[in-house]
Amino acid sequence: MAEQGITNVEKKEPFADLTEEQEEGVQREDIHIRIQQRNGRKTLTTIQGISENYDLRRIIKVVKKEFHCNGTVVDHSEYGEVLQLQGDQRKKMKQFLTDIGLATNEQIKVHGF
Repeated sequence: MAEQGITNVEKKEPFADLTEEQEEGVQREDIHIRIQQRNGRKTLTTIQGISENYDLRRIIKVVKKEFHCNGTVVDHSEYGEVLQLQGDQRKKMKQFLTDIGLATNEQIKVHGF
Protein backbone atom coordinates (compact mmCIF):
# COMPACT_ATOMS: atom_id res chain seq x y z
CA MET A 1 0.00 0.00 0.00
CA ALA A 2 1.22 3.46 -0.82
CA GLU A 3 1.59 5.97 1.99
CA GLN A 4 -0.89 8.80 1.94
CA GLY A 5 -0.01 12.22 3.33
CA ILE A 6 -2.15 13.90 5.91
CA THR A 7 -3.55 17.04 4.37
CA ASN A 8 -5.95 18.24 7.05
CA VAL A 9 -3.31 19.39 9.53
CA GLU A 10 -2.37 22.54 7.69
CA LYS A 11 -1.40 25.45 9.88
CA LYS A 12 -4.03 28.17 10.05
CA GLU A 13 -3.67 31.68 11.38
CA PRO A 14 -6.37 32.43 13.98
CA PHE A 15 -6.88 36.02 12.81
CA ALA A 16 -6.74 35.25 9.08
CA ASP A 17 -10.02 37.04 8.40
CA LEU A 18 -8.64 40.19 10.06
CA THR A 19 -5.44 40.21 8.02
CA GLU A 20 -7.33 39.81 4.74
CA GLU A 21 -9.22 43.03 5.43
CA GLN A 22 -6.02 44.83 6.40
CA GLU A 23 -4.42 43.90 3.08
CA GLU A 24 -7.26 45.63 1.27
CA GLY A 25 -6.84 48.66 3.53
CA VAL A 26 -8.46 50.01 6.64
CA GLN A 27 -12.20 50.23 6.87
CA ARG A 28 -14.12 52.89 4.99
CA GLU A 29 -16.53 54.25 7.66
CA ASP A 30 -15.81 56.30 10.77
CA ILE A 31 -15.67 54.59 14.15
CA HIS A 32 -17.39 56.44 17.00
CA ILE A 33 -16.21 55.94 20.58
CA ARG A 34 -18.60 57.33 23.19
CA ILE A 35 -18.89 57.34 26.94
CA GLN A 36 -22.20 56.98 28.81
CA GLN A 37 -22.72 57.83 32.45
CA ARG A 38 -24.40 55.09 34.44
CA ASN A 39 -25.12 55.53 38.14
CA GLY A 40 -22.72 57.43 40.37
CA ARG A 41 -19.13 57.12 39.10
CA LYS A 42 -19.82 54.15 36.81
CA THR A 43 -19.44 54.64 33.06
CA LEU A 44 -19.79 52.62 29.86
CA THR A 45 -17.66 53.03 26.74
CA THR A 46 -19.44 52.22 23.47
CA ILE A 47 -17.72 51.65 20.13
CA GLN A 48 -19.86 51.84 17.02
CA GLY A 49 -19.10 51.69 13.30
CA ILE A 50 -16.62 48.81 13.09
CA SER A 51 -17.02 47.06 9.74
CA GLU A 52 -19.10 43.88 9.60
CA ASN A 53 -16.14 42.11 7.97
CA TYR A 54 -14.48 41.85 11.39
CA ASP A 55 -15.54 39.38 14.06
CA LEU A 56 -16.57 41.67 16.92
CA ARG A 57 -16.64 38.81 19.41
CA ARG A 58 -12.94 38.12 18.79
CA ILE A 59 -12.13 41.81 19.13
CA ILE A 60 -14.03 42.11 22.42
CA LYS A 61 -12.31 38.99 23.77
CA VAL A 62 -8.85 40.47 23.11
CA VAL A 63 -9.85 43.91 24.44
CA LYS A 64 -11.25 42.48 27.68
CA LYS A 65 -7.97 40.70 28.41
CA GLU A 66 -5.78 43.64 27.47
CA PHE A 67 -7.74 46.38 29.30
CA HIS A 68 -8.74 44.23 32.32
CA CYS A 69 -12.42 45.17 32.05
CA ASN A 70 -15.67 43.45 31.17
CA GLY A 71 -17.38 43.98 27.84
CA THR A 72 -19.99 42.65 25.46
CA VAL A 73 -21.36 42.98 21.93
CA VAL A 74 -24.88 44.47 21.90
CA ASP A 75 -27.21 44.40 18.90
CA HIS A 76 -28.61 47.93 18.62
CA SER A 77 -31.69 48.55 16.47
CA GLU A 78 -30.33 51.74 14.88
CA TYR A 79 -26.52 51.29 14.92
CA GLY A 80 -26.20 47.54 14.42
CA GLU A 81 -23.67 45.67 16.55
CA VAL A 82 -22.03 47.89 19.18
CA LEU A 83 -19.15 47.06 21.53
CA GLN A 84 -19.71 47.98 25.18
CA LEU A 85 -16.88 48.15 27.72
CA GLN A 86 -17.02 48.92 31.42
CA GLY A 87 -15.31 52.12 32.50
CA ASP A 88 -13.75 54.97 30.54
CA GLN A 89 -11.72 53.12 27.88
CA ARG A 90 -11.84 55.80 25.15
CA LYS A 91 -8.12 56.60 24.92
CA LYS A 92 -7.06 52.96 25.24
CA MET A 93 -9.59 51.83 22.61
CA LYS A 94 -8.49 54.51 20.13
CA GLN A 95 -4.85 53.48 20.58
CA PHE A 96 -5.76 49.78 20.25
CA LEU A 97 -7.71 50.28 17.00
CA THR A 98 -4.86 52.24 15.41
CA ASP A 99 -2.18 49.80 16.67
CA ILE A 100 -3.84 46.76 15.09
CA GLY A 101 -4.44 48.70 11.87
CA LEU A 102 -8.21 48.50 11.93
CA ALA A 103 -8.63 52.26 11.40
CA THR A 104 -6.59 55.43 11.08
CA ASN A 105 -6.60 58.29 13.59
CA GLU A 106 -8.74 60.38 11.23
CA GLN A 107 -11.42 57.67 11.09
CA ILE A 108 -11.83 57.39 14.86
CA LYS A 109 -14.09 60.00 16.46
CA VAL A 110 -13.98 60.21 20.26
CA HIS A 111 -17.07 61.78 21.92
CA GLY A 112 -17.90 62.74 25.49
CA PHE A 113 -16.90 64.99 28.39
